[in-house]
Amino acid sequence: MDFNFIKEYWPHYAEAGVLTLRIAVIGILASIVIGFLCSLIRYYKIPILRRIAGIYIEISRNTPLLIQLFFLYFGLPKLGIRLSSESCAITGLIFLGGSYMSEAFRSGIEAVSDSQTESALSLGLTKWQVMRHVVLPQAVSVSVPAFLANIIFLIKETSVFSAVALADLMFVAKDLIGLYYKTDEALFMLVISYLIILLPISVAAAYVERRVRYAGFGN
Repeated sequence: MDFNFIKEYWPHYAEAGVLTLRIAVIGILASIVIGFLCSLIRYYKIPILRRIAGIYIEISRNTPLLIQLFFLYFGLPKLGIRLSSESCAITGLIFLGGSYMSEAFRSGIEAVSDSQTESALSLGLTKWQVMRHVVLPQAVSVSVPAFLANIIFLIKETSVFSAVALADLMFVAKDLIGLYYKTDEALFMLVISYLIILLPISVAAAYVERRVRYAGFGN
């Protein structure tokens, strides 16, 4: 292991890690919004939009992110639409993440019994008040494990962004291996970089999951 090489090129990983994390944050936040909207559309069975949301979720969840990125980066230019590597990465992550977040929210919403919503409606609450005060607090608690797992999953999926010439962590690792044949050192820094990003999130996720559990849904 050449530690001088690691010391010299570690700043490249730090820079790529910041880029990777920035794209992941933007993509995850946007996917949360899209996922929440899709789950509400499907929960309230809004005509037409419900079918569109269902088709989107099936396409997104059943196609690899790499294929989606190829379509955005290589396919859209054929239609006269050109996106930068970063825009393709963000769009692809949002497209994939929105479907997974939607299913996480939907599972939480459906875990709330119909008797509770019916009781709330009988007390004079509007549908929005029922959703806000009765359904959502319980749904969020139930869906937290899946929600946090999706966040970690989406961050790990950023490792394919190098396929569209984005200078992320994987791109830097492959570049250094190709230039200097320092495979062990390059992969070692790659692993450490992802651990630095993901380990704190995993620890925080475990803490949050324990805090939101309540009787009947965990110990």
